[in-house]
Amino acid sequence: MASLLSIIALGFFLGMRHATDPDHVIAVTTIVSRQRSIARSAWIGIFWGIGHTLTILLVGAAIILFGLVIPPRIGLSMEFSVGLMLIVLGIMNVVSFRRSISVTALQTQEGLEAVHAHPYNHGDYVHTHLHRHSPEEHLHRPGQTPLDYLDRAFADKGLYQYFRPLAVGIIHGLAGSAAVALLVLTTIRNSYWAVAYLLIFGIGTIAGMMLITMSIASTFQFVGKSRRFSHLLAVASGLLSLAFGLLVAYQIGFVNGLFTGHPNWTPR
Repeated sequence: MASLLSIIALGFFLGMRHATDPDHVIAVTTIVSRQRSIARSAWIGIFWGIGHTLTILLVGAAIILFGLVIPPRIGLSMEFSVGLMLIVLGIMNVVSFRRSISVTALQTQEGLEAVHAHPYNHGDYVHTHLHRHSPEEHLHRPGQTPLDYLDRAFADKGLYQYFRPLAVGIIHGLAGSAAVALLVLTTIRNSYWAVAYLLIFGIGTIAGMMLITMSIASTFQFVGKSRRFSHLLAVASGLLSLAFGLLVAYQIGFVNGLFTGHPNWTPR
């Protein structure tokens, strides 16, 4: 019984540690950077962890119970998908939060009037367009934004805004599921206990990612009091995600041989 409890505890804390992997933290940072609520950020971490756990359970259980063997090229493709996802998340953040401040002159009856372009926030939606300061003029109603359209379209689906972290977690689970399952097989001989270990590992990952996203959101709130600095942090997280994704894609695609004739894959 003592050894079983120690294995369960080990699985939980290893799951929490697994949540701190650099690619995991970078991915959720690009998502949490859009949030100003610590509670919502916690739910983002939870849904990421749920998606990650679902993949770990499905793929890991197939390996443990049915002896599934993943070919090297398939394994590399699963890891390559993480790099692509980081690239997409990075580009989305940079595009969404880019700050272009310009000033032009508009001839009016009273003379020249400055017309500025500033970022505007409507919930999660950030955009830029020209407006006047005399008087203040916004070119559309707050309800005429992509986010508002989504809110109306999915008003009866309260969890839709968490689909993205869920999908990101599922993709991340693809990259690490084989390694976790094979490691469990070398430690726990009973297949059913091995699958139970995967579940405990997943619960630890959910808890770890929830704490990480809450910490990131708290940091953004503490150091990003001004909207400008907050947007700069979001752009920085997007650029980091883009750079790390390109590095991962290059490593998997060319160094490990996904796009060559000799793929070399070791689950890790």
